[in-house]
Amino acid sequence: MTTPSDPFDDSAESAPRRRPQQQRKQVLLRLDPSVYEALARWAGDELRSANAQIEFLLRRALAEAGRLPGEAKPIPRRGRPPAQPGSPAQPPESQ
Repeated sequence: MTTPSDPFDDSAESAPRRRPQQQRKQVLLRLDPSVYEALARWAGDELRSANAQIEFLLRRALAEAGRLPGEAKPIPRRGRPPAQPGSPAQPPESQ
C-alpha cells in the first residue's frame, strides 16, 4: 500500500513510484459453506485461523506429494515470542 504524497512536494514527481513487493500472495478461494464451516472448526481446535489452517494443509499435501518447493519459507509464527531466560516476565528458577 502506498502512502499519500504531498501535492506540493516536487520530489515526488521526479522519482518513479514503485509498489512494495508483497511478502505473501493473496488468493481468492471459493468454498462450499459446509466445507468452510468444518475447516473453521478444525482450525479452532488447533488454535489456528482458517487461513493458517488452509496453508498448513496445502503445505502438508505438497510435502507428501514431493512437490513442496525447497525455497518455500516456513509458515511465520504468530503470537507472543518465547520468553528469554532471566527476563522479568519469566519467574526465577527455584533452588
